[in-house]
Amino acid sequence: MTNSASYTDDTTGTPSAPTAAGYHSQRPSDLAGEIELLSNRLSNVRANLAKVIFGQEETIEQSLTAILAGGHVLLIGVPGLAKTKLVDSLGRVLGLDAKRVQCTPDLMPSDILGSEVLEESEAGHRSFRFIKGPVFCQLLMADEINRASPRTQSALLQAMQEQKVSIAGQTYQLPVPFHVLATQNPLEQEGTYPLPEAQLDRFLLQIDVNYPDIDAERRMLIVTTGAEEAAPETVLSAAELMAAQRLVRRLPIGDKVVDAILRLVRAGRPDGSELPEVKTQLAWGPGPRAGQALMLACRARALIEGRLSPSIDDVVALAHPVLRHRIALNYGARAEGVTLTSVINRLIGLLG
Repeated sequence: MTNSASYTDDTTGTPSAPTAAGYHSQRPSDLAGEIELLSNRLSNVRANLAKVIFGQEETIEQSLTAILAGGHVLLIGVPGLAKTKLVDSLGRVLGLDAKRVQCTPDLMPSDILGSEVLEESEAGHRSFRFIKGPVFCQLLMADEINRASPRTQSALLQAMQEQKVSIAGQTYQLPVPFHVLATQNPLEQEGTYPLPEAQLDRFLLQIDVNYPDIDAERRMLIVTTGAEEAAPETVLSAAELMAAQRLVRRLPIGDKVVDAILRLVRAGRPDGSELPEVKTQLAWGPGPRAGQALMLACRARALIEGRLSPSIDDVVALAHPVLRHRIALNYGARAEGVTLTSVINRLIGLLG
């Protein structure tokens, strides 16, 4: 049950939203209590998602990590791995207004953002009225985003970065929180348009969705083909999620973890890397936004696990989803069969 009492900011005296624990405080002991309470709530979130998503524990954890960090997610996987089900279930469990867009080559920017229509009143007066598109929600699923044209893909850029859209000279704020979870099929590339690097960089994580193991697939077969199918319950509200996102940014982070993030990101840049293979195999490396993404994601992962601050293990665990869409192999490396996974593993090796 949500506590609806008002809260006051200690520094300004103005009302503020409750934190995940239901009160506003900066004391370390209170912070630890908030983390423990929220971690228990997040365990309930994961348990509810596990009722309908089988064998994708890592995908669930990374998706929650990205949302708690306030970011967007790019899900890569073949059809039938419950990517759409995951997004729908996340919206239900987190209490978010979720909408879905099926991307196709003929999808127009106005189909996502909305458009103005000319209306005439009974008195004969004409005026334009803006009809909001599906982007005006809290959780937007862009299914097979690489099937949309570059013009339509770019329509999401401002929304993803600034949480607002501009139509006919007017700027409209999007609901908060706002998250985009986009999917791609890595197999069929005919009739698709690769996302530009600038847009890829707006996704906090790129999550590769793999096949479930045999036990999870057996359970899925039994549960999903029966007379009744389980449905997840709402665990958090949008306000509580936003409070959790603020709590993520309050988690302290040690100098060793910051240094590890800096070393990992900077070692992936061909012009200044200490690794010879990075200089010869990469066309371009991660920018500063990669370090920001890794810092926030590490804090969010620590919060999910009920820890007061992140560790280098969090950096290692999140290096792949943070970096795999922010670096690119050059032609020679692709011809030799080099993979991004091997390059990122080599970067992780620098952390000891």
